[in-house]
Amino acid sequence: QVQLVESGGGLVQPGGSLRLACATSGFTLDYYAIGWFRQAPGKEREGVACISRRDSNTYYTDDMKGRFTISRDNAKNTAFLQMNSLRPEDTAVYYCAADFTVSNLCVLQAGVYDLWGQGTQVTVSS
Repeated sequence: QVQLVESGGGLVQPGGSLRLACATSGFTLDYYAIGWFRQAPGKEREGVACISRRDSNTYYTDDMKGRFTISRDNAKNTAFLQMNSLRPEDTAVYYCAADFTVSNLCVLQAGVYDLWGQGTQVTVSS
């Protein structure tokens, strides 16, 4: 059964950190780029960061640069999103997604991603 399961969300104070994990199963992660997206209440889903198949290429939305770090461990079929210096506006449901691709690039366009997790809630509040 193909699955992506996010974990690591929760409540954190402004300026704090969280590390999200995306555990995958039922497919070979090596053939997929991984993207993290988020959706806040009343807003459209937006891209956060993505990482290519062999993790040599990453891309971040401008607002996340320097604060978030995406990584992956293909041997453990898991991807990660380290989030530092969190702000209240980072509050959202965070989703990981997998894009089957032959290239070693990634794009932050939700429409190209084939597989999606159910999301994990991140709340930044004092």
